[in-house]
Amino acid sequence: MASGQADPAITAQRAAQMLERAAIALTEAEGARDRVRALSEAVRGYEEGLIALREGLRQATLRERVLVMRLDAKREEVARLLGALQTIQRAPAPLLLLHPSGPVGTARSGMILSEITPALQSQARTLGAELSELQVLRLLQESAAATLSEGLDGAQKARIALSRAVADRTDLPRRFAADPAALARLAESSQTLDSFADGLSRQEVTALESGAGEAEAPDRFAGARGRLPLPVDGKLLRRFEEADAAGVRRPGIVLATRPRALVTSPWPATIRYRGPLLDYGNVMILEPAADFLLVIAGLKEVYGEVGEIIPAGAPIGLMGGEAPEERDFLTVGVKDDGGSREETLYMEVRQANVPMDPADWFRLTEE
Repeated sequence: MASGQADPAITAQRAAQMLERAAIALTEAEGARDRVRALSEAVRGYEEGLIALREGLRQATLRERVLVMRLDAKREEVARLLGALQTIQRAPAPLLLLHPSGPVGTARSGMILSEITPALQSQARTLGAELSELQVLRLLQESAAATLSEGLDGAQKARIALSRAVADRTDLPRRFAADPAALARLAESSQTLDSFADGLSRQEVTALESGAGEAEAPDRFAGARGRLPLPVDGKLLRRFEEADAAGVRRPGIVLATRPRALVTSPWPATIRYRGPLLDYGNVMILEPAADFLLVIAGLKEVYGEVGEIIPAGAPIGLMGGEAPEERDFLTVGVKDDGGSREETLYMEVRQANVPMDPADWFRLTEE
């Protein structure tokens, strides 16, 4: 294999180990004190393992194509090489060296043969190594099917278990009691996300004595500027105020994500709103600190209740789309990045209801 290329077998082995650890985490989550946290880690483990496995299969597919094309291109050369090697192997050594022109010709033929034979043997070794590698790659692809099936099944079970655990959760503190009717009226009357966020920040709520007090101080959250983890495993698709295909500019960023990806809170926060809003799909609005709002939109499922205080890394929902199937992993394209990113998540950061560029706050990865 060429220098600098990852070994598909090593990548696939690492993926299998990651999926095995995720399966163990899923089993242990049943008895965990914090099932939501444990199941979130299991879901993430499955996601990372499946991404790694897909990358291993992609590398194997690309390497197989290179080897097949190389062998096809050298088909005639290989045939001549095999014929020459067979002739040398069958013929007695003295006969090979004998030349009809006499001793001088015989000497010359011996010198030529002594130079050609190592080259032929070197070519044969190279050919044998490539054929062996091709066989290993095909065995790798076949063996990955069982690992893949178990991983996809485990990931789906982990997502279902996580949804149930979040629904059953009763241990989160609540900062205030929400008025569902007032939230519904605000959502119906708002024409834009700006007006909704403004109304939300002005909305009066009933504080709870059992809550954790006021929202976190703004300076501590501001100190995390530029270091916040993304709420989902995604890549930057559209920047702040960048026009989309229809020419619409939004004061947020768009991330490309994989179907059914887990979305988590990047910072300890209070849930201010969850549910459908305008044309943004399901929206989760978090308050990580006084005067700050994180708007996360485009989820298929949303977790938690308004007023709850959630820790950093807590699951807040799942992306939409169909969970990948085996054929999606086994038919990998040359330009595939290790997993299709067909879903999009929209995100805004607001301070005193003024949109700020999320790129200044989060660690972003561009395509």
